[in-house]
Amino acid sequence: MILVTDLVKQYPSNAGMRTILDGITLTVRPGDRVGILGRNGAGKSTLIRLIAGAEPPTSGTVERLMSVSWPLAFTGGFHGRLTGLDNLRFICRIYGVDFHDRLAFVEEFTELGSYLREPVMTYSSGMRARLAFAISMTIDFDCYLVDEVMAVGDESFRERCQYELFEKRKDKTMVMVSHSRGYLQSNCNRFLLLREGKILEYEDPDEAYWDYKRMLIGPKALEERARAKAKGARLTQEEPIINDDI
Repeated sequence: MILVTDLVKQYPSNAGMRTILDGITLTVRPGDRVGILGRNGAGKSTLIRLIAGAEPPTSGTVERLMSVSWPLAFTGGFHGRLTGLDNLRFICRIYGVDFHDRLAFVEEFTELGSYLREPVMTYSSGMRARLAFAISMTIDFDCYLVDEVMAVGDESFRERCQYELFEKRKDKTMVMVSHSRGYLQSNCNRFLLLREGKILEYEDPDEAYWDYKRMLIGPKALEERARAKAKGARLTQEEPIINDDI
């Protein structure tokens, strides 16, 4: 179980302290698949990092009563001057698992070849994400934190990620961020919308998604799109693609 209580996160800005998360309280139980929606800058990735312990809250607490992964494809924990294999070796040592038992999987899954023996600072962002995801899969966690990991790499790599995460670990708890309606609907049993620093929870994924869409483009524009679609008009931006910067 993960207990998030009165969580607040603020960042300094030119206009003063900016509150991203404002008193978030959330319980994640074993077996939960929690999907989080929210517009750009709403704090979804921030919440994931706070649950992981990758950064501290301004106030409030996160109590982890199960083992929790770092955010999948999160590369902030890598030592840039170490090689990919040395980073794997270091993480295996931290978690008390055998490096040699996991080496073949990482080599095959990342498809990085000789780059695994090069410093991580020479990697592209995609290569770092591949390595981070593969290393995440070598450690057995009770709960996996998923921050748009399926957007990483080519289609073949995304299919392998899907299998490793949602097929082989289908009994695990997960907290995941995505802008994809189908992705969340297929993989989640709880649906949260982050709005103005607060969390709203929905039982119906469609209701959560359409509230999210209304928040993005406004209710009037959404109604106009629906009418146009009903008349057979082609909508060029029906599914907005948004990347978190916070």
